[in-house]
Amino acid sequence: MTTHPATETGIAACTEKLKQGALVAVPTETVYGLAGDATNANAIAAIYATKARPQFNPLICHIADMETARAIGRFNEMAEKLAAAFWPGPLTLVVPRQKNCPVDLLASAGLDTIALRIPAHDVAQKLLHTVGLPLVAPSANPSGRLSPSSAAHVRDMLPDIDVLDGGDCAIGVESSIVGCLDETPLWLRAGGVSRHHIEACLGVTLSQPPQEKHAAARLAPGRLARHYAPQSRMRLNAERAEDNELLIGFGSDAPHDCFANLSPSGDLAEAAAQLFATLHAADDAAQHGARRLAVMTIPIHGLGEAINDRLTRAAS
Repeated sequence: MTTHPATETGIAACTEKLKQGALVAVPTETVYGLAGDATNANAIAAIYATKARPQFNPLICHIADMETARAIGRFNEMAEKLAAAFWPGPLTLVVPRQKNCPVDLLASAGLDTIALRIPAHDVAQKLLHTVGLPLVAPSANPSGRLSPSSAAHVRDMLPDIDVLDGGDCAIGVESSIVGCLDETPLWLRAGGVSRHHIEACLGVTLSQPPQEKHAAARLAPGRLARHYAPQSRMRLNAERAEDNELLIGFGSDAPHDCFANLSPSGDLAEAAAQLFATLHAADDAAQHGARRLAVMTIPIHGLGEAINDRLTRAAS
């Protein structure tokens, strides 16, 4: 790994790596994030693999400005008010995805929402403007470890990842998260902005989201919400398609006429990167043809655990 200074040269080097689909640990005012191109499914899958993140939880998408934010998500009056008051800053807003949202579905865990934040850190701002891409950036640590607030923390925990060294993080805890999906703002995670200040800004009390009977995918880190489920019935651990089924394959043994193959080579990272886009496309095709879906067996090691978790929840 290389530690890049927060200079024009260092930011340019990190920009090039990110545009090529590589990962870079970057500073924000909250914690260091493990950043990747939010439009690149392979980069997002690499984040999950590097962190050994046990589920496909939605990732926070970091953007440079409100123009970019509005191109990615739909902002209601409350979201606009919170963005005006607290951005740039340690507040993440969960809003509906725009119809043509450029952020890959894997970053949203297949949901029709997107978590957005404009960081208040000079180095992060310079990088975002230079790279010209939205960046997903969960904390740059293995899942379950303490979040990193310095470049040294990242080097200790993720020694193979390049780091853009922006000094120590000023806040050192993750961002607060508020859901702005309808007229009821949701308190999704406590963090760098207090609930009191958010409620004072909105003039309303934040609500707790209802807990689903069957805990599934996360609307945002720290809370549960409805998982992505296809409209079509789905059968798992299939060897081949039965009558009126579309088969989603995996590996070199998949039938040549399957609807799609998540990874012909059996690469779990590739399968993770293709999962949600494939499910959406297969579901659309099945709906038009009055068919069901079938999915071949996916190994449960590594990212396969997360893939199977999502498929099991979707099938139920």
